[in-house]
Amino acid sequence: MPMTYSTIALTLGDVAGIGPEVIVRACADPRVLATCRPVIVGHPGVVRRAIAQAGLQIKISEVTQPDESPRNDTLGCWNPPSAPQDVVDVPPGQNDARTGRAAYEYLVAAANAALAKKVAAITTAPLSKAALHLAGLKYPGHTEILAEVCGVRDFGMMLFLPSGGTVRSPHGLGVVHVTLHTSIRSVPDLLTTAGVAEKIELIDAFLRRVGCPSPRVAVCALNPHAGEEGIFGIEESQIIAPAVQAVLGGGRINVIGPLPADTLFRRAAAGEFDAVVAMYHDQGHIAFKLIGFQSAVNVTLGLPIVRTSPSHGTAFDIAWKQPADASGMIEAVLIAARLCQTTCVSQ
Repeated sequence: MPMTYSTIALTLGDVAGIGPEVIVRACADPRVLATCRPVIVGHPGVVRRAIAQAGLQIKISEVTQPDESPRNDTLGCWNPPSAPQDVVDVPPGQNDARTGRAAYEYLVAAANAALAKKVAAITTAPLSKAALHLAGLKYPGHTEILAEVCGVRDFGMMLFLPSGGTVRSPHGLGVVHVTLHTSIRSVPDLLTTAGVAEKIELIDAFLRRVGCPSPRVAVCALNPHAGEEGIFGIEESQIIAPAVQAVLGGGRINVIGPLPADTLFRRAAAGEFDAVVAMYHDQGHIAFKLIGFQSAVNVTLGLPIVRTSPSHGTAFDIAWKQPADASGMIEAVLIAARLCQTTCVSQ
């Protein structure tokens, strides 16, 4: 494969889940191979077992660095020395401190490789938050780990659906969350005008990068009926609307809101908007996964590197037992490759 292609690091995530299988299936997909040079970050024993489980005719080469060229007609596999080496012994479908630590080390190593421009992007398989915690790593998820590694404070997790099917916007549809991995009880206290404005600006910048010249951004209300003039809550008038007005004052971003969430996502899918700013995790996730579960891709905004992932989880219930659908992972790699073309990061 030509070395001019972008090198994308694919982290195995929690190896007791479906991550290894969907990654090797993605690495065998002609669309992926025509777009980038994937390198797997994880234990080669797990990768070989996943290849056998999936019935694929793939051979891997163990490399010592992610930018090292594998042998001809093989797939590079980089196992960071900092990661636990006994993860092959962990039973499938179970939380374990070893797989939690390994998922963390794979992610940190891949992120540092991207920062050093040894790879152009990273695409991550799902990890288990419970396994992370068993390993003593008290992070809510990938996004917060990546923000720490990259040294950024203004960041957000976006779900992105490409155009087509139920998404009518020609540039696709994105949703970014003002609050993320936190309890519903804590959401109102965590919302700030500056935080809402920041997410509007992040998603506008992302859509411009993927070719949308003037993104139409809609901002969700927090409360039913957008607060109903204060009857159901004051967050709309005191926090969200001022953020929208502050961004509008800059004159560059086309934004509207706060709008009732129960109708907003339907309007967005129909093509009225290109992006939605949600106030909390499930407000955006439930709607997007109903619209296009297998096509939805996570993109971390605000990082100096490109990071994508499928929107599904570890699927412990079927891991290493039933075939897993790799379409979400394939889409995540393709989006990462597309983003590489719009940045100066290349390999």
